[in-house]
Amino acid sequence: MFGGKLRASDHLFVKICGITNELDALAAIEAGADALGFNLVGKSKRYIDIEKASDWLGKLPSSVYKVAITADPNWEDACRIARLPFVDALQLHGNESPEFCRGLGGAGIRFAKAVPVEDSKSLKDLPDFTTDTLVLDSRSGGDFGGTGRVFPWRLARDFVLDRPSLNIVLAGGLTPRNVAEAVSVVGPRGVDVTSGVELSPGRKDRDLVKAFVKAARGLGV
Repeated sequence: MFGGKLRASDHLFVKICGITNELDALAAIEAGADALGFNLVGKSKRYIDIEKASDWLGKLPSSVYKVAITADPNWEDACRIARLPFVDALQLHGNESPEFCRGLGGAGIRFAKAVPVEDSKSLKDLPDFTTDTLVLDSRSGGDFGGTGRVFPWRLARDFVLDRPSLNIVLAGGLTPRNVAEAVSVVGPRGVDVTSGVELSPGRKDRDLVKAFVKAARGLGV
């Protein structure tokens, strides 16, 4: 999904999610992030009206992947968002059906499907979502993302070994302090962080972002 970057053998893909403003976006890019995530779910503490932010979003470098986070969008909204000139892909965090995902794939829309992980049953007998990229995240209950909770990484590791053809992005409770261990245990293609690099919901800490990227890639903190 992410333009082939997830398949680079010597490069761990890093996505900074929950970006709500231009300064945080530029700080993440300067720190070395490969992708930025923008949350379009209305109930989220990190919600952004992506169309109202189009002026600065459109100025971000094309080398950085821009991902629109959605949950259970209808077909029209999914297509409209995906076709915005500054959106490279969708990340689906709802109960989107395999049929819905198949339709997106057939329409040429790039997307990743998020899968909430709680126990060994969470990753058993997953349907085909017609994407090569899955985001394994902690189950958030009534909240939406950025909960800061970690799920058992061994579950993700077993899944990575069992599904070598998939690009697995690890999320859920990652921080500059634990991301290196998470990468070592799981062996994902990429990592995704939200609350672990924040001062408050929707406001990033520049130093934490830098530390996260460095730690994720084994460069120390």
